[in-house]
Amino acid sequence: MALGLDDALGDKLSAGVIVSTSLHQSSRWQSFIGGHPLPNEASLASARASFELLDRANNEQATVLFLISGGGSAMIEWPITDDISLDDLRSANQILVSCGASISEINSVRRAFSAVKGGGLARRAPRAQMFTLIVSDTNPGDEVSVASGPTLNPPAPNAIEVVEHYHLETVLPDSIMKAVRAQHSPEPITGSSLVLLDNQTAINAAAQKARELGFECTTLDHIREQPIEEGCELLLEHTRDGCTISGGEFSCPVRGDGRGGRNLETTLRCAINLNTSSHLVILSAGTDGIDGNSPAAGAIADETTLQRARNLNLDAKQFLARSDSYTFFEQLNDLIVTGPTGTNVRDLRILLKSV
Repeated sequence: MALGLDDALGDKLSAGVIVSTSLHQSSRWQSFIGGHPLPNEASLASARASFELLDRANNEQATVLFLISGGGSAMIEWPITDDISLDDLRSANQILVSCGASISEINSVRRAFSAVKGGGLARRAPRAQMFTLIVSDTNPGDEVSVASGPTLNPPAPNAIEVVEHYHLETVLPDSIMKAVRAQHSPEPITGSSLVLLDNQTAINAAAQKARELGFECTTLDHIREQPIEEGCELLLEHTRDGCTISGGEFSCPVRGDGRGGRNLETTLRCAINLNTSSHLVILSAGTDGIDGNSPAAGAIADETTLQRARNLNLDAKQFLARSDSYTFFEQLNDLIVTGPTGTNVRDLRILLKSV
């Protein structure tokens, strides 16, 4: 997105701050490698640099373009009060992404303890003219959840409801709980926004390619954000002959200390429950190229997966119990490893079936 803006504006772009997974070499940009999935010192440094640039834009009544994409919730961060430390931020994020909550629920809590999220960035420059361009990793109409909405008006506060629902009151740091209990509706912000890409873009592209390859193709728009066990059951139940495609992000609580993420676990769960009377291959992968705490985007499985695992004395259910799906598929050589793709429009699940 930054490269595209450089190409489009050239010298009209006077200054910028970019936080990503790699450094951006340009005299006009201050570049930071932010933490993901947990914030790091560079996440704080990028927020400080952004505040300084926005203060300048506000004084000059300048035009500001925000380029927002998935991952920003961790990559750029600043606590809403001084008593919240970086360790508190990291602990809170780890607890939230592991508790089984949906992304919108997680972000509703993140906004309560952040000076960046929920429009926090945009409020630094009320006199500037602001435009937001979004590559969305959330549901259609839920763009406020992309990077926890640093430039958009947030929905009504409900952080305490989410915390209580998932019984997090005693596990979140005290400073975080203090901010959650003090959450209030912030001042509204102005500006316009446009979604450039989203999960539907990836689904449509996959479906078009499948049809070009001669497959009958079905998309399952209703299988998107279910708890992972339910989502996997629905996938296998509704898979049709030919190609079946589903997107979104299942909620996936972490139960053990293994390596993996929701895509690897989706593939493993489906492998365990596959009907071996027909030939079915499933691929589940994150479009950002990274799944959970693993270096893989996801994995593939078919009706031979469990037997091949048994031949290696691997117990699939034990790997599932300790959230170690990456290690399972690594030993089978069935990982999908792309490296970071530089974009994120949620997950993609592709199933090919023949009788």
